[in-house]
Amino acid sequence: MIKKLFVNALVLVLFSPVFAQDTATTFKPVPLPAGFTKQLDVVYKEVKDWKGRMDIYLPPQKGKSVPVIINMHGGAWRKGAKEAQSGFNTYFKLGFAVANVEYRLSQQGSAPGAIEDVRCAMLYLINHADSLNIDVNKIVFCGSSAGAHLALLAGLMDNTNSQFDNGCDKAHQKFKVAAIIAQSTPSTLVEAAADGQLKILKDGAIDEWMGSRKGDVKFAQQLSPITYVAKNNPPIFLSHGDADPRVPYGQSVALDAKLTTVGAKHVFITIPGGGHGGYAKEKQDEIKAAITAFLKENVLN
Repeated sequence: MIKKLFVNALVLVLFSPVFAQDTATTFKPVPLPAGFTKQLDVVYKEVKDWKGRMDIYLPPQKGKSVPVIINMHGGAWRKGAKEAQSGFNTYFKLGFAVANVEYRLSQQGSAPGAIEDVRCAMLYLINHADSLNIDVNKIVFCGSSAGAHLALLAGLMDNTNSQFDNGCDKAHQKFKVAAIIAQSTPSTLVEAAADGQLKILKDGAIDEWMGSRKGDVKFAQQLSPITYVAKNNPPIFLSHGDADPRVPYGQSVALDAKLTTVGAKHVFITIPGGGHGGYAKEKQDEIKAAITAFLKENVLN
C-alpha cells in the first residue's frame, strides 16, 4: 500500500500544472552585491530556431578565478523560466559566479534535449573560462525539483561521461564538477513492477518529455540520476520536505540510500512537515547555512 501511494503521488503531483510559469509574468531582476556584473541572455547553443540562453553573474575580478554555480529552474521539463530564479545571494556571498540556464522544454525538444542543453551550457562556460574568470575545477550544478533532476544528471556525468554532450563544443581543457546541490529532486523515472521487471512511471509529463521513446525503459533508466550513483561521484547536497505533495519524499530517500550503500559523499537534510519548498524563514535559513557549510567544505577548501 505504501508503494502504491508513493507511485500514485508521483503520478498525480510530481509533474502537476501547478509548476507552470506564466510567460507573461514580469520578473524582478536579480539583486547583485556591489562590484558584481551581469551578462544577460548569453546564447550558449542553437538548435534550429531555438536559442539556448543563460544569465551570468560575475564577482569582481581580483586576479584569482572563481567557482561557478550552474542553476536550472524547475517545471517538469515543460514549464518554467530562468527569469523566475533570483535567490542566489547565498552563492554571491561566498564569491561564486552564477550561470542561470534555460533549456529546451518538452514542446521545444524531447529528452534528452534538456540535459544536453545543460551540459552544453557547462561546456560553454568552460571554453570561455578565461574571459569570465571561472575556475573550471570548481563547477557546481544546482537546482530544485525538475531543475535538481537535471543538475544531478549533468553533474554525475562529470568529465568522464559524454553521452549527453551531443551538439556541444568539446571542452578545451580538463574540468571538474566539484559538487551538486539538489533540492526536492526526482531521482528515478522507473519503478519495479509486480513481476520484478522495471517499468516507466506512468505520467503525462514523463511521456511528453520522452516523446517517441516514452515506452523505452532503458532510455528512462539513462534519464534517472540514481542510475549513475557511484562512490567517486561529486559530493551531493540533498534536501527534501517529508510532506512534499509534488515530488514524493521517497525519491530523495531512495537516492540517499543508494549513495550511502556505495559510500558516496553526500548530505541529506529532511525538512519535517515540509512541502515542495516554501518553507518558513527559519527553516530556509537553516538550509542556507547547511549549503554554505557544504560548499565551504567541498568546493572552497
